[in-house]
Amino acid sequence: MPVLRPGFPRPRPLAVLVTALLAALSLALPLGTAQAAGHPARGSAHMGMGVLAHDGGAGAPAPALVTQTEGVDVSNYQGNVAWTTLWNSGVRWAYTKTTEGTYYTNPSFAQQYNGSYNVGMIRGAYHFATPDTTSGATQANYFVDHGGGWSRDGKTLPGVLDIEWDPYGAACYGKSASGMVSWIADFLNTYKSRTGRDAVIYTATSWWTQCTGNYGGFAANNPLWIARYASDPGTLPAGWSYYTMWQYTSSGPTVGDHDKFNGALDRVQALANG
Repeated sequence: MPVLRPGFPRPRPLAVLVTALLAALSLALPLGTAQAAGHPARGSAHMGMGVLAHDGGAGAPAPALVTQTEGVDVSNYQGNVAWTTLWNSGVRWAYTKTTEGTYYTNPSFAQQYNGSYNVGMIRGAYHFATPDTTSGATQANYFVDHGGGWSRDGKTLPGVLDIEWDPYGAACYGKSASGMVSWIADFLNTYKSRTGRDAVIYTATSWWTQCTGNYGGFAANNPLWIARYASDPGTLPAGWSYYTMWQYTSSGPTVGDHDKFNGALDRVQALANG
């Protein structure tokens, strides 16, 4: 029998040693962002993901002074969407998540993008931006190359840059306000050079103010899709005197994310036609 001398640790069972070794390895090896910080898996982000957490939500939309046209936005989270049900409920336009960063394409894209079109809706595609992973130009090209383009068929809306809180890390993706503005401009310029259209910007006023310094320079060319779950869209980001679209809830019927287009159906068609 071995003799234990004072000051020497008692031998531990093999299982305990293996557990300790694995724990040490887990600290030494980098984990994916989602695992490391308890964040969602990369690719799972969707339009409005951070609105409730950061801006809250209260109240239903108040009656508008002008006709509003109902729309929805969808991602892989919704899977196969009941487009006929939505059409029968009065939904006339839809946007589908197409890409995220340069590492994800929506596996439900074909059913969602084509399904909305097939029931008669005017539809478009959106890109969830991750400015901390690759450049704006790189992501714009990835978006266009994977379904985010535009055609003058009267049924296709211009692409959307979904720029909002980082669900995987710091709200502003580690960028300064000027750095964020430059990244957005890089995306928008590239998208226009590829498609001939100015992309729509989807954002929330509080995020825009925090992360771009409330920059107003895109308002002249890029339509605004504002996110706010309340009775009205509230104060808009600098430069925009009106919104084109408004995401007003994440708990609507059939599909949670519902939106208002600021105008009658002919205005939706006008945006599609360019």
